[in-house]
Amino acid sequence: MDDRSLFEDRKWMQLAIDLALGGLYTTSPNPRVGCVLVRDGEIIGRGYHLRAGEDHAEVNAIADAGDATGATAYVTLEPCSHTGKTPPCCEALIAAKVARVVVAMTDPNPLVSGNGIKRLQDAGITVDMGVLEAEAKALNPGFIKRMETGLCWVRVKLAMSLDGRTAMDSGESQWITGQHARSDVQRLRARSCAVVSGVDTVIADQASLTVRADEMGIDPDTALLAAQQQPLRVVLDSSLRLPVDAKILSQPGNTIVMTATENTKARQALEQAGAEVIVLPAVTGRVDISKALQLLSERQCNEVMVEAGATLAGAFMAAGLVDQLNVYMAPTLMGSEARPLLQLPLSTMAQQQRLTIESITPVGEDWRIDASPRK
Repeated sequence: MDDRSLFEDRKWMQLAIDLALGGLYTTSPNPRVGCVLVRDGEIIGRGYHLRAGEDHAEVNAIADAGDATGATAYVTLEPCSHTGKTPPCCEALIAAKVARVVVAMTDPNPLVSGNGIKRLQDAGITVDMGVLEAEAKALNPGFIKRMETGLCWVRVKLAMSLDGRTAMDSGESQWITGQHARSDVQRLRARSCAVVSGVDTVIADQASLTVRADEMGIDPDTALLAAQQQPLRVVLDSSLRLPVDAKILSQPGNTIVMTATENTKARQALEQAGAEVIVLPAVTGRVDISKALQLLSERQCNEVMVEAGATLAGAFMAAGLVDQLNVYMAPTLMGSEARPLLQLPLSTMAQQQRLTIESITPVGEDWRIDASPRK
């Protein structure tokens, strides 16, 4: 392939990736996918997957084009080859008589993985792979990890002062960061399948852990769609201390309370208040967080967001369960008596946990640091 052709392929694939972001907050548990149809150097159709159970990106792009004969389809993920809630997209592309399909990445779903590509090639369609593969993978870190490993992808959100503190010694923590950062957190929640917190944080902050359309800071129609698909709220409550009148239980969407104790009276009270209560094994008297994540994975959760205090956030780090840290740093000092970012007892320099900084981004007056643990 010459440089000009590669440039064109990258240009159209980037547009398909941009289109896929239209489903950033709504496709769960399906992946975010975009598709562009091009013929004679002109776009004739665009589409993206908006919501599970509805038409996929390729079908929407074909419908937008009307006639896709001889076109090249640019797709961010290998077209599906199996029948789920919708028919196979590879068959739709074959029926539309496209001449070529450019795919950013193979589908990690074992029901597809290579089968969609083979079906297209068997039908005489030219298939080219790997254009903007890294960018396409960045669309769906949770879906990819769950399909490849059976486990969901975990981000831990934290807010801290410039001196690395998250709350005063009394527990007071609202608000360290400004409104722009809080809107950014709303967007992180909206792209997550589940939001996990500890009972102490939920009680102390009167947390709701919901997506609120008017606080997202994005297009109102998109925000409304995101808020209609609330992430699953998960409270880790080892001894069932969550009050039945807790704010989190009266919010739209579903709440699971995961506990390590059998307490029939407390369980029935929480269930009557609208929660689902699940008893999991205990580790040193607390809910086994690895078992909690396994259960969420089995429920098709792709991205899981942990919004918790230093103890639970530190436990996720210590267990090696964190894929990414999203740390909001505010230009303020809270002093040496305030609480640290993580409860992560380390006594020697050899025990330090090195991170890879992926990005540092200004968010209003604050900074967002995205980092991943070095495996």
